[in-house]
Amino acid sequence: MTFSLVARCADTGMFGVAISSSSPAVAARCSHARAGVGAVASQNITDPTLGPKGLDILASGLSAADAIARLRETANHMDYRQVLIVDAKGTTAIHSGHKALGIWSQAQAKNVASGGNLLAVNTVPQAIVDGFLKSQGHLGDRLITAMRAGLGEGGEAGPVHSAGLMIVGDVPWPIADLRCDWTEDCPIENIATAWEIYKPQLDAYIQRAIDPRQAPSYGVPGDE
Repeated sequence: MTFSLVARCADTGMFGVAISSSSPAVAARCSHARAGVGAVASQNITDPTLGPKGLDILASGLSAADAIARLRETANHMDYRQVLIVDAKGTTAIHSGHKALGIWSQAQAKNVASGGNLLAVNTVPQAIVDGFLKSQGHLGDRLITAMRAGLGEGGEAGPVHSAGLMIVGDVPWPIADLRCDWTEDCPIENIATAWEIYKPQLDAYIQRAIDPRQAPSYGVPGDE
C-alpha cells in the first residue's frame, strides 16, 4: 500500500524520508529520522516502533545492515514488514518480509534506499532511486523528484491518498515535516506545493527556535 525512500545528502549530512500510500496519514506511522543518525521507513502492515528502534541501533554506532539484522532477530512479525534504513555514512539496507503485500520490490544505492508494496510494477523502487541519484539541489527537492519518478513509473497499483516529507538537519527536531493525510487528488503534488512554500522559510523557523531575537519577522498581519 506504500512506496517510499530514505536518503542522505552527502553535502549537508541531512537525512530525509518521503512516502506515499493509499492508506490515510501514512507519514504519521512510517517516517522516522534523527539528526546525525539516519533515517528509517517502516511500512507494509506497519509497526511504528521499528523506526525508533532502528534509529536507536544506529545511534549506538552500528550500521544500517547491522540495524536490519538486529530488527530481524528481535522484532515481531518481520515477515510482514518492509523496513528501509540509511545510516550516517550513507550505507543503506532493506528488509522486505516474504508476506509483503501484492507486487513488492526494493532498490538501493549509496545514500538512498527505496521500497514499495502493492505496486503497479516492480520497477518503481529502482525508478525512485534513479530519480534521486540524477537529481540535484536541496534534499527536499531531490526527495520530491524521486517520488515523482516513482509515480511516473506506475506508483501503487491503486490511487494514493496520503504522503509525507520529513527532513532532519543539525538540530534535534525535524526541520521539515510536511504531510498530506488524505486527498482525492495527488498527495505527492500536494506535498510538493507545501515544500515550495515552506522551503524559503525553513531557515527562519530554525532561527526562531534557536534565538528569536535574531529571527526575521513573521510577515503576517499584525507583525509589520
